[in-house]
Amino acid sequence: MNGNTRVRTALEYKDGPVPVDFGGMPTTGIHVTIIEAVRDYYGLEKRPVKVHEPYQMLGLLDDDLKEVLGVDSEILWNPYTFYGFKMGDWKEWRAPWGQELLVPGEFNVTGDASGAIFMYPEGDTAVPPSAVMPAGGFFFDSITRQPPIDDDALDPEDNLEEFGPVGEDVLEYLRLESERIRNSGRYVVANFGGTAIGDIACVPAPALKAPRGIRDVTEWYVSTAMRQDYLHQVFEKQTEIALVNLKKIHEIVGDVVGAAYICGTDFGTQNGPFCAPQLFTDLYMLYYKKINDWVHANTKWKSFKHSCGSVEPFMALFIDAGFDILNPLQFSAAGMDPQFIKQTYGRRIVFWGGGVDTQHVLPFGTPDDVERQVYERCSILSKGGGFVFNTIHNVQARTPVENFVRMIDTVHRFNRERGFV
Repeated sequence: MNGNTRVRTALEYKDGPVPVDFGGMPTTGIHVTIIEAVRDYYGLEKRPVKVHEPYQMLGLLDDDLKEVLGVDSEILWNPYTFYGFKMGDWKEWRAPWGQELLVPGEFNVTGDASGAIFMYPEGDTAVPPSAVMPAGGFFFDSITRQPPIDDDALDPEDNLEEFGPVGEDVLEYLRLESERIRNSGRYVVANFGGTAIGDIACVPAPALKAPRGIRDVTEWYVSTAMRQDYLHQVFEKQTEIALVNLKKIHEIVGDVVGAAYICGTDFGTQNGPFCAPQLFTDLYMLYYKKINDWVHANTKWKSFKHSCGSVEPFMALFIDAGFDILNPLQFSAAGMDPQFIKQTYGRRIVFWGGGVDTQHVLPFGTPDDVERQVYERCSILSKGGGFVFNTIHNVQARTPVENFVRMIDTVHRFNRERGFV
């Protein structure tokens, strides 16, 4: 049974080995420092890690590492990064923590006296930076570049500048990559972009040199209550553009893709929902459903939804909106009991993640703590299929390599004990 079959078995709600994803999606990745540490642990060839997602400083997993870890996923991403420059044309860059990395050719940064590192949209250092890595940090934070808001002059087109027709260069890249990975034996997960309805990470428009519209995070959340007509206009047009783009992309990649990352909008916080479920129904549901309905009617793809936090009150709504997969299942948040979640929703939506807590247990627990939690989560979530192992969001910097290795070993031990190799 190869990786592609393992994941598909789980997605069909059939008993089988627990499949493993790392690096497949923007919320299932591994920080570059940990990739290097894990490569060293297993004695793999020393080589600089490629930063393919600079916002969170996530690294590409090479095939040798995937083989060692037993990763069952393969990626197919839009070649443009969060900051509007392409992956590729790799060059060396020494990170503030001393790691030698390979970064995209237009990854251009500057520093200041405090030790902060500044990132620029499209790599253009002649314009104001769109993100900063604070001194001592390990990833970038968006910089708010919000012009004064005049409600009478607000134009929805200003919040649509980053959403446009998919470029021929993107289509050609996806064509070549899909052919390259077609026979990888792994389950292909795609991140095409453009479908993230209301994703707060996208609101500051880090890829734009001079963003207009509503770009302040606080102002955006205020708008979900005070400017709903405006947001409906933005979402309606964004959805229209997305469906045209998805049609073109599907014509290129076909059913090489198994699952498509549709949206990363968070609806939960640590202690409760981010908003009332009724707001989801009133403001977001229509657009998610349009996208998911198109995906299901025209492709064999599964629709992938990310949301951190306490989202149990939204889970039936996610299902009604047509999402097939939910990531990451943050069981450390309020009201997110694994047993209850599995029993209540585990036959209607696949759980992709939630295998171990990345706030406390994985970074700060002992290897034995990690083993106990991973084994327990696999035991609960894998019953009857419907579970793909990943952590609760990305594996962060400073995670002990011994804990990471114990996590992986425990998943594979769990599979062997159930008779699956």
